[in-house]
Order: sequence, then C-alpha cells, then structure tokens
Amino acid sequence: MPGGGSSSPAASPQLARSAGVIGAATMTSRLLGLVRDQVLAFLFGAGDQMDAYNIAFRIPNLVRDLFAEGAMSAAFVPTFTRTLAAEGRDRAWRLGNLVVNALLLATGVIVVAGMVFAWPITTAFASAYSEVPGKLELTVSLTRIMFPFLVLVAVATALMGMLNSLHRFFIPAVSPAMFNVGSIACTLGLVPVMPALGLPLIVAPAIGVLVGGLLQMAVQWPALRREGYRYEPVLDVRDEGLRRVLLLMGPGVVGLAAVQINLLVNSILATGEGTSAVSALNYAFRLMYMPIGIFGVSIATAVVPTLSRHAARNDSAGMRDTVSSGLRMMLMLNAPATVGLVVLATPIVALIFEHGAFTPAHTAATAAALAFYAPGLVGYSTVKIAVPSFYSLRDSRTPVIVSGVTVLLNVVLNVTLVRVIGFTGLALGTTISALFNAGVLLWLLRSRLGGLDEGRVAASFARIGIASLVMGLAAWATDAAIASWLPSRTIPVMGLRVVSSIIVALLVLDRAARLLHAQEFNEARAMVLARVRLPRKRA
Repeated sequence: MPGGGSSSPAASPQLARSAGVIGAATMTSRLLGLVRDQVLAFLFGAGDQMDAYNIAFRIPNLVRDLFAEGAMSAAFVPTFTRTLAAEGRDRAWRLGNLVVNALLLATGVIVVAGMVFAWPITTAFASAYSEVPGKLELTVSLTRIMFPFLVLVAVATALMGMLNSLHRFFIPAVSPAMFNVGSIACTLGLVPVMPALGLPLIVAPAIGVLVGGLLQMAVQWPALRREGYRYEPVLDVRDEGLRRVLLLMGPGVVGLAAVQINLLVNSILATGEGTSAVSALNYAFRLMYMPIGIFGVSIATAVVPTLSRHAARNDSAGMRDTVSSGLRMMLMLNAPATVGLVVLATPIVALIFEHGAFTPAHTAATAAALAFYAPGLVGYSTVKIAVPSFYSLRDSRTPVIVSGVTVLLNVVLNVTLVRVIGFTGLALGTTISALFNAGVLLWLLRSRLGGLDEGRVAASFARIGIASLVMGLAAWATDAAIASWLPSRTIPVMGLRVVSSIIVALLVLDRAARLLHAQEFNEARAMVLARVRLPRKRA
C-alpha cells in the first residue's frame, strides 16, 4: 500500500491536544454522571426500586449503545468525513440530513414496538423479578417511560458525529453532561411530588432520562447551525452516502456489540442473584467506566477523523502511526487507573455512595464487583480504537466476527463463574471477554496495516505497568495506614483516605514513570492537565 503519511512525532502531540479538549468536556460529563449516581444511591440505595430502574433503563440503553451511539458513530463519522473532504459541505450537510431522518424513522419504529411489547420484553430479561410482589410490574412501567430516550439520543449522536468531523470536539463531548443535568434536576425536583400523583418515587429519575436526552440533543444544535447546517426533512434510500452508512451500521451493530450484550447478559443473570446484585454491578460498572469515558472515549474520538483521512488517501503508514500513538496514550492513562480502582475499590465506593439508603453491605458488594471489572479497562478502551480503524478501512466484517465470538465466550464464562463465585463472577467474565476482544482485534489489525509499532507499544506497556504496580503498593499502604489510625467510616475520614491515597499514588507514579523513561507519560500528563483548562478555541 502507499505509505506517505504524517510522521508519528507530529501526530502524537496533535492527538494529545484533541483528546485533551474532548477530555475536558468529558470529565465534566462524567463528574455530573457521578453526582447523578450519588443522588440515586442516596435516595434508593441498591434495593428493589433501583434494581427495577436499572433493568428498565438497560433495555433502551442497549438499543441506544448498539444502534445509535456505537455503530452509528463508527459508520457515520468516516463516511461524513470522506464526503466533506471529497465533495464539500453542501453534500455533507445533505448526507447529515439523510442520516438524521433515517434515524428518526428507524428509532421511532423501535420505540413504538418497545412500548407496546414492554411486558414480554421485560419478562424475558428479568423473569426472576416476578418472585418479588410488584417488582416486575414496576420494571415494565419504567421501561415504557424511558424507551423514547432512544430517539433523542440517536439524533444527538448524529449531531455529535457531524461536529466531530468538523473538529468541533468540545460541545459534542460536553453534551452528555446535559443528560446528567436533566436527570439530576428531575430526580430532585419530582421525587417530592410523586406521592401526590400516586406514582412510585423511582418514576422521577425515569422522567429525568427523557428530559436529559432532550437537553443532550438541544445543546449541540446552535454549534452545528453556526457551521452552516440546516435541517431538511429529506430521505433518499438510494443515496450512495446513506447506503454506505447503513451498510456499515448493519454489521457494525454486531461489531460494537460485545460490551453492551455482555452487560445485558450480566443483568439477566444477576436478576436471579437476589436484591442488590443488579444495582451493585451497575454502580461498579459506572465507576469503572469513568476512566474509559474520560480517557478511552476522548482518545478514540480524536483518533477516528484522523484515521478516516489517512484511509481516504490509502496512507497505511499514517494509520499505523495514529493507531500506535492512540494505543500508547491509552495505556499510559488506563493502566494506572486500573490498579487504582482495584486497590482503592472499597474506600472509593464508600466515599461516593455510602450515604442515605446505601448501606455498608451495598458498599461491599459494589466494591467487589468493581475490583473484578477494573482490569477490563484496557480492553474496553482498545476496542474503541480498533473497531473504527477497521471501519476506516471499509472492513466491517472483521469486528462482527470477533464480536460474535466474544459474546459467546462471555456467556460461557458468566454462566460458569456466577455458579462458582456469585454475581462478582459476572464482572470477571466480562473483563476476560473484553481483553480477548481487544487482543484479537489488534492482532488482526496489525496484519492489515503491516504492523502497529508493536515493539514500542509493548515497551510502553511494560514501563507503565511496572510504574502502576509501584503506585498501587503506595496507594494500598497509605489507605491501610489511615484506616488503622482512623477506623471511622464518616465522610471526612473516607475522603481523607481516598484523597491522601490518590495524591501519594500520583506522586509515586510520576516519579516511577520518569525513572523508567516512559516518554509517552508526558503526553498523557499534558492531556490530563489540558482538561482542567477551559479551551481557548471556539467550541
């Protein structure tokens, strides 16, 4: 293949800057998401109402992840970027409108079907809930309320794809924060009035899901209009660009499905593990997913448009440099995050959630799940880089096959492990499957691109792995010392344990990375620092 592309030294700092801007916005969203989870934990703990809410939201959220946010983004951004570069903005805007209208039609049909058949769908996923009076009925009602969220987030994702293709990263990345704002506001505002309306308290956050989805879409519209986009109600299924997106999306639903289907399998199996199992897994996964949202998604979002441009020019060297740079930066951030979540699982969960209706028993369950989920961080983040790489090469078949094998592996592991170690086995099985998915995709991508600079990637991983282990020992020793000195579980004490351990861990990590000459660590650190500064360029 031709190989004249950008050099790695130039590409890496640019990637770090783009990822840093995205990370600044994404961190805002993730922090608000954490506040949202804290509000839900305080009001509902990990009891039956929260279990019902999590299963009800899992159903439309699964369709969202597969259809709208995952496969659509991976298929649409490369196609829109290619159209923008080759045919100009007018043609790209037309493609954007065609995709938006196709999404409105498709998701509208799915939403109507989901609301009509909510009872059999929910029963298929959570039949064990029928053993608790009213729990299954509540789950069905919440499912009907939250299903229209799919339409709102589908359109929001299309707007996000267009803005990212135009290198407008901040507003799309911060838009999920508006979902959390809407959810928090509705939960706090509507919970007090639910009894007067004769409705369960948990209906308030369900309504908040819809309000949040509307805000997530609305916040992006002005930025896109300033770029010249105008909505038009057009739909032409014969359009080449739309057909290319749809053709990529079809298999892409499977290609990006492994994580979402694995989570659904976990939820189904967890419904039979008693009260709190579903909610504990959900809280743990949300905590584990925060580093992915901040680091993995921001890096992947910055990588995809660059990959698409290199692929359009048949620049395999440029693609190889971009993927290698993204992987090394991802490892520099997620390897320490993995160790930190494992070592500090209990104090982190206690500090964040152990208030109100959330008990120490809920903390123990959630922390155990978190410790098993955390090693999957690297796998999840790698998949977010690898799958769009195949799509940029116009290869959707490979991720489909790998994802299908991964899902089967996850089902076998989870059914086996849940019988051995209980609901935490579901987290462990998901982690093993995620690492398998990432490893196979990278091995196949390496053959497509003539290598991934794997020697440099492996060396970077070895250095940051050693530094992370040293960091973990320091964090564990600090937490253990403070816990021995101050055994109380009050908020100030738990805060002291977590903050002190993190400060010591970061200092040790920085020193260890310098001693080991982990050069990419400086770029990763620059990216982290960039997210605490407001971007000066227009969003």
